[in-house]
Amino acid sequence: MSSSRSFLALPAALLALCTAGLAQAQMPAWTENGAGRYVCGGIGSDESTAMRAAMASHPLSLLFARADGAYLASVAVHVRPANGGAGLSLRADGPVCLVDLPAGAYVVEATFEGRTQRREVTLGGAPRSADFRF
Repeated sequence: MSSSRSFLALPAALLALCTAGLAQAQMPAWTENGAGRYVCGGIGSDESTAMRAAMASHPLSLLFARADGAYLASVAVHVRPANGGAGLSLRADGPVCLVDLPAGAYVVEATFEGRTQRREVTLGGAPRSADFRF
């Protein structure tokens, strides 16, 4: 009985492993920048699904949209430590960015069509998300 349960569990485990691999394969490439790294994307349903699934595995997720909910791209972003020092700068080429930075307090500024919004976030522990609506 025990061996048949193990045999039946194998397809489920294999499916989970393949699904995780597919989600990673749909993600754009990571970019090293300053004190951390980032990946932006979410254009197209496969990429959007992969990016959103990965949000729980990264310290900071940034979301960009218009006030009506339409997704945005080409947003200038600066993330810097609240106490000064090196951070990272990027141009978000999709509505979702995953950012890996060391634990600490940060200021995130996003600029779209000449308007800048600012969020303060503290990283460490549970993943954080900052939502920017223009």
